[in-house]
Amino acid sequence: MLRVCLALLTLIALPAKAEVVVAGLSQNRVSITATFVGSEILIFGAVKRDAPPPEGDPLRVVVVVEGPSGPITVRRKAKRYGIWVNTDAVVVDQAPSFYAVATSASLRESISQIDDLRHDITIPQAIRLVGEATETVNPRDFADAVVRIRTEAGLYNLQEGAVELVEDTLFNTRIALPANLTEGEYRTRIYLTRGGYVASQYETVINVQKVGLERWVFNLAHEQPLVYGLLSLFIAIAAGWGASTAFRMLLRS
Repeated sequence: MLRVCLALLTLIALPAKAEVVVAGLSQNRVSITATFVGSEILIFGAVKRDAPPPEGDPLRVVVVVEGPSGPITVRRKAKRYGIWVNTDAVVVDQAPSFYAVATSASLRESISQIDDLRHDITIPQAIRLVGEATETVNPRDFADAVVRIRTEAGLYNLQEGAVELVEDTLFNTRIALPANLTEGEYRTRIYLTRGGYVASQYETVINVQKVGLERWVFNLAHEQPLVYGLLSLFIAIAAGWGASTAFRMLLRS
């Protein structure tokens, strides 16, 4: 009983947060169909305050959208005897399939290095190198290669100044999701920072899932590969036979 009373007294003594982020999404579910060419998510919100904002320390907003992570093999090529060949291969243990960072100011002004390390905000912080990767001469080179390749594919992007902040209270930004999305939960994080340090944060999830025929084909290929292979073979034979029959009829006419 004494411990409970002490805990309650401690909670009462703690000061309330001066600023709290309240946010929402234009949609929290993305459906991948045969005609899916990408999507755009509007992320918006407001800052709830219990006291006037501090002066001389501007508010910054950082938005992070992170797709499902998984291992990826990165190979290094070198020229040997006049031809390019793979010389080294490293498995990067965790690399997000999609990663977008949007800020209301420059990245350097928005987040300190300490809080970047603490909250894993920037793109390099999302890449995990352990085990075999850490034993190579320059392990970070392979992580940088993942970032470069997926940035060129439109899967990783940094948008400095893309978050619109109105009177230090309302904010919004748009995150473009490309057509080549991976299914899964896309972790969405919003940070309020002052002086580069996180003052408040909010987190939610965007569900990305195949639907309709695409979902059926995906499940069939992964759950019943034999049936999927036979069905694919049958469709290929039927398509070839149909094309040849149509071509013969066209020649006869």
